[in-house]
Amino acid sequence: MPDWLDAVRQDELPNLHTLAAGIDRDRDAVIAGLTLPWSSGAVKSHVNRIKMLERQMFGRAGFQLLRKRVLLA
Repeated sequence: MPDWLDAVRQDELPNLHTLAAGIDRDRDAVIAGLTLPWSSGAVKSHVNRIKMLERQMFGRAGFQLLRKRVLLA
């Protein structure tokens, strides 16, 4: 990865420069995400499902109905 980041910095593609700078800022997190066996995919899936339910119910009811829909889905 360090070699790729150096090559990107030498190219004349400003969008990739921004990507490389972001990777540099969070290098430890990027390396951990690519190498460690843990994943937050299951959590993200549940969060996306709840957000979808909220969007479907927008303006219709409060927390109680959302709670029922989440628990029954």
